Amino acid sequence: MDEIAARLGASATLEDRSFRLLAYGAQHGDIDTVRQESILRRRASGEVRDYFERYGIARAEGPVRIPADAALGVLARVCWPLRHGEVTYGYLWLLDSGALTDERLAAAAPLVARAAGALAQEARSRDDLGRGLLALFSADPEERAGAAVEAAGPVTAIAVRESQERVAALWTLPRGVLARRGSPVALLAPAHLAGEVAQTVRSAYGTAAGVGAPRADPADAWLSWREARQALRIAEHFPRYAPVARWEDLGVHRLLARLGLPDLRELAAGTAALDDELAQTVEVYLDLGGHAQKAAAELGIHRQTLYYRLGKAERLIGQDLSDGDDRLAVHLGLKAARLCRQEGR
Repeated sequence: MDEIAARLGASATLEDRSFRLLAYGAQHGDIDTVRQESILRRRASGEVRDYFERYGIARAEGPVRIPADAALGVLARVCWPLRHGEVTYGYLWLLDSGALTDERLAAAAPLVARAAGALAQEARSRDDLGRGLLALFSADPEERAGAAVEAAGPVTAIAVRESQERVAALWTLPRGVLARRGSPVALLAPAHLAGEVAQTVRSAYGTAAGVGAPRADPADAWLSWREARQALRIAEHFPRYAPVARWEDLGVHRLLARLGLPDLRELAAGTAALDDELAQTVEVYLDLGGHAQKAAAELGIHRQTLYYRLGKAERLIGQDLSDGDDRLAVHLGLKAARLCRQEGR
């Protein structure tokens, strides 16, 4: 980066395809709000990204000149897509005071090609390691024994729901993080980075993530991966735990996450007589430990209305919500019914 910035006499930044900052060179001349935000916050705003993409940078095969926009705090700049093998791996941004002629840009082309090649190599290296994750995460001991993956513990597995509309530049994750695209996306991270990695990848896709419990021995990472997938299931269906659910925080929801649809339907059968309004009322009431005043406030109804609904629900399902065993059965049944409804869709 510094070599490119020095060769062109311009401030330079390098970002991945998701506009996340990877590196920046020494400052030359003026600096605009966008460059400041990119360096300080590690990512451009959505409005700024939309402005840049308007100039066709995602499909461009060479430098693209982008004019200034005072309202966005954007100075004139050149965007140089970093392409290798007809794939765009990132963008080189150069602030342009008017000195970046076509001739000067052409002279820097070999340096830019080298940077694109380095990004492509990093991406391929990550893909090779990622392929070994499937074996490392397998429940089959023989497959795990053949996994060509080296990792230092403690490690944590992460499952992230992929998106058809958005792309995450997995090769830009911190070193030591292994990733593999799929359904869901599989990641293995040093335990102390797991939360950050889960949030970064989840945000890139705009979806949800599940984080397994850490394992001191990487050979046990498959257990963390199983937990991560189950935690993702909860994150996608229970707003309380969204968008990133950690296995260690799920409490009784761990039990539900382990159950298949037939078992969930069996649990939910006891509450099938409740319509959506009554089911929500009882679930909120039980979520709040049977505290009527809080439940009424949460639902936005009068306390007498709450009592009326609870009484009606008890008659329909033949359960006594003042009895501990009945309350437990109803509470689990309502949670199971939520998973059944949403996974059935």
